[in-house]
Amino acid sequence: MAIYGIGTDIIQISRVAAVMERTEGRFASRVLGPDELRVYEARNARSAVRGLAYLCTRFSAKEAFSKAIGTGMHWPMTWRAVQTLNEPSGRPVMVASGELAQWLDARGISVRVTISDERDYAVSFVIAETVDAASPAA
Repeated sequence: MAIYGIGTDIIQISRVAAVMERTEGRFASRVLGPDELRVYEARNARSAVRGLAYLCTRFSAKEAFSKAIGTGMHWPMTWRAVQTLNEPSGRPVMVASGELAQWLDARGISVRVTISDERDYAVSFVIAETVDAASPAA
């Protein structure tokens, strides 16, 4: 495997809380994919703090992902085109769909992600890898 790109993002949870308040909660449905949104809603129903932390880690992971693949938040990368889900073990994995999945497949890119949060911050790291030595310029 060769590293295609690395991305990291840290977000202040209070900033997302303010955006959620300002958008009356619509921010979550704009940023989260359908599977993420179901998990968010369940966690938020049990605990607003846990729901907000989940939203922040997913937002952070998408930002880190966009940096690792080198597109930023531009086509084919969109907020809902990639989701950070959990395997049964709890390990986070990023799952792309639509044009983004095709774009990644065409370049042989796979990703690894790690996420974490504390009371005030959420942070994510993403490593994009290729089987060969393809570069972002490819």
